[in-house]
Amino acid sequence: MIILLDTSTSICRLTLIEGDNRSDETWQADRNLASGLLQYLNEQLQTRGKSWTDIEAIGVFEGPGSFTGLRIGLTVMNTIADARAIPIVGSQGSCWQQDAVARIKRGENSQIVLPRYGSEVHITKPRK
Repeated sequence: MIILLDTSTSICRLTLIEGDNRSDETWQADRNLASGLLQYLNEQLQTRGKSWTDIEAIGVFEGPGSFTGLRIGLTVMNTIADARAIPIVGSQGSCWQQDAVARIKRGENSQIVLPRYGSEVHITKPRK
C-alpha cells in the first residue's frame, strides 16, 4: 500500500493506494493535527483491515503551505518511513500525487523530505 499525505492546509488530505484501488479521504484537522494525525492514520488503516506493516511507500506534499502543518505532517511521515525502512518521496504542484507515485514506482527514495514553504518562514518574536 502507498500512502499519499498533504498537510499543507487545515484540511488533511490522505490517499491510500493498493493495486488498482484508490481511496481519497479528508480530515478537518485544524489545530488538532499534531495530537491527532497518528490516530487518524491508524483509524484509516484499520477501516480497511490494514496495519502499519502494510505500508510499502509514502508520498508527501512538500509545499508550499502552512509552516506548522507541513512541519508536523512531514515529521510524522519521515519518522514512519525511517522506522519501517520504506521509501518516502516529496513532490509539489497540482500533479504532486501522480509525480510521487511515479517516483515511488521508479524505485526512488528521498529518505527524508523537507518542507518547501514557498517563501521565507515568518516566525513571530516572543512577546516577553
